[in-house]
Amino acid sequence: MSTFPVTSSILSKTHLAQFLQRAYNLSPTATCQLVKAGVNHSYLVTGGLTKAIFRVYSLNWRTETDIGEEIKLLTLLQENGLPVSYTLADAAGKYIQEIAAPEGKRFGVLFSFAEGEKLLTFSADLHYKLGQIMARFHQLTHNLTLDRVTYTPQRLLVDSLKQLALFLPANTPEMRFMLDTQRYLLAEFAGIDLTKTRQGVVHLDIWFDNLNIDKDGQITLFDFDFCGNGMQCLDIAYYILQIHSTETDENEFRQKKESFLAGYESITKISDEEKRLLPMLGLSVYFFYLGVQMQRFDDWSNTFLNELYLKRFINLRVKRWADFNKLNAK
Repeated sequence: MSTFPVTSSILSKTHLAQFLQRAYNLSPTATCQLVKAGVNHSYLVTGGLTKAIFRVYSLNWRTETDIGEEIKLLTLLQENGLPVSYTLADAAGKYIQEIAAPEGKRFGVLFSFAEGEKLLTFSADLHYKLGQIMARFHQLTHNLTLDRVTYTPQRLLVDSLKQLALFLPANTPEMRFMLDTQRYLLAEFAGIDLTKTRQGVVHLDIWFDNLNIDKDGQITLFDFDFCGNGMQCLDIAYYILQIHSTETDENEFRQKKESFLAGYESITKISDEEKRLLPMLGLSVYFFYLGVQMQRFDDWSNTFLNELYLKRFINLRVKRWADFNKLNAK
């Protein structure tokens, strides 16, 4: 009997461990454990006292060129002393593995382990330190271009809403709000003075879920899967939005936001134009990630994505941020 085709599979941790033992000359006792099955699948690789993370990209999610550019970026950051989870070469000096999964060829990359843990909320001092790390990242990648996605208004606001329209009826108040807000944001983008905004590489997904903090307060950034090109203040905007989403007390939010910005500006200044744009850019990135959830419905978000979830997300996250910053469609 022939095997029925699949769109997404979970690789056997036992057989993946054997694969990595051979490819990376790991100990025969090295093991794999699935830790996250999201847009990509992440496995904890343990061998003796050493740990690493093996990421298996979903089918057709990233091209080999996309992954190669991510590796090139991480190498640049590591060589310049930024605290990032970097890529590890196999015994033959190769960084990208090809895996013949049931659904087709998937790629895999081994990353250094980020010590510490994810913290939902943390001190203003650590936000200051994160601001410094982000600023150093932006300094290193200012005017650098990757052979990857560029985050344009079309990518952030138009393509994403096409995805959302497949899941949320047009006559709902939430979808009407999204369409009105899209028009407002597109008009705001058209008025940006690009001569006063820094262009370069962006991470686009810096928040508590993509950084670990150890007991000594050392921060390690990881998951550059969405890195690309665009206005670097997109990263600042999204991080501030995430502080707002995790800090329910407004005074606490403002204190930590200002600490983060002070840390950033202790390294490099944020222009007045960039500061003006931060609320609307954060909202635009929310649009983008809603679109990603719809796009990856078949192999990731179907466990939670439904009309009720979308309405709650739009009202409690997207609209809340718009109302807080008085970003009202005109």
